[in-house]
Amino acid sequence: MATNMPFVSLAARERQKYSCPFFLFSQTSVKGLMASKLHQLQAKASQASQFVAKHGTSYYKQLLEQNKQYIQEPPTVEKCNELSKQLFYTRLASIPGRTESFWKELDYVKNMWKHRQELKVEDAGIAALFGLECFAWFCAGEIIGRGFTFTGYYP
Repeated sequence: MATNMPFVSLAARERQKYSCPFFLFSQTSVKGLMASKLHQLQAKASQASQFVAKHGTSYYKQLLEQNKQYIQEPPTVEKCNELSKQLFYTRLASIPGRTESFWKELDYVKNMWKHRQELKVEDAGIAALFGLECFAWFCAGEIIGRGFTFTGYYP
């Protein structure tokens, strides 16, 4: 097979196949970079495990001592299941109060909208910041939902 191209190494031809700029690096430099990063990660993990082994039990005991008023005796699976059910049904029982609060807030917003001529600049600024915060949380949720990508969804 004859070509009009001058001699190009096999590695250069392989790099030309791919349009991704990642392949502009030689494979050996990428492997070396990944190996050094892996070594750094292993060193950090080793340091963290040594820290936990040295200070973990004292931190655990201190945490339990500071929060002993919340500990239920006896600490059994049955007690945990009972507390779990209590939490669930307590949250379920709080729904009417929360819906009542929601409707009060909605009525307040409707009233402010009816009397928007009397609206202060500070109130409008707070409302704008709240709307901006809601939009920012929406964008963060979208990014998380896409798998932490900014450009789009994975195929």
